[in-house]
Amino acid sequence: QVQLVESGGGSVQSGGSLRLSCAASGYTYSSYYMIAWFRQAPGKEREGVATIDSGGSTTYADSVKGRFTISQDNAKNTLYLQMNNLKPEDTAMYYCGVGIFGGSWTNAQRYNYWGKGTQVTVSS
Repeated sequence: QVQLVESGGGSVQSGGSLRLSCAASGYTYSSYYMIAWFRQAPGKEREGVATIDSGGSTTYADSVKGRFTISQDNAKNTLYLQMNNLKPEDTAMYYCGVGIFGGSWTNAQRYNYWGKGTQVTVSS
C-alpha cells in the first residue's frame, strides 16, 4: 500500500521561499512509476507543477519554471519541491501523486495515490 505524506507548507510573503517534502512508503522509485507535485486552488482543477523521472530528468509547468525545483532522495524515499520567489498566484494546496507510468504527467487522472496535501499561502 503506497502512502504519501506531504509537509513543509506555510504562509509567506511574496518573494519568499518554502521547501515541501513528500515522504513515500510502500513505493520505490523506478521507471514503472511516475511521481509529481500538483496543486489545487479553491474552485480550480488540480494542476501539475513538476515531475521527476527515475533517471532524474525534470519537467515543470510554465508558470513555475525558473522558480521551483523538484528533487528526490532515493535513500529516504522522499520527494522535495523547493519553491523560490513565491507569488500570490502560487497559493494552493500542494499534493504529491504517484501513478503507473504512461500518458501525460499533468493528467491527474493518471495518478493512483495521493497524499492529503500541504497548504501554501502567499500574501502580497
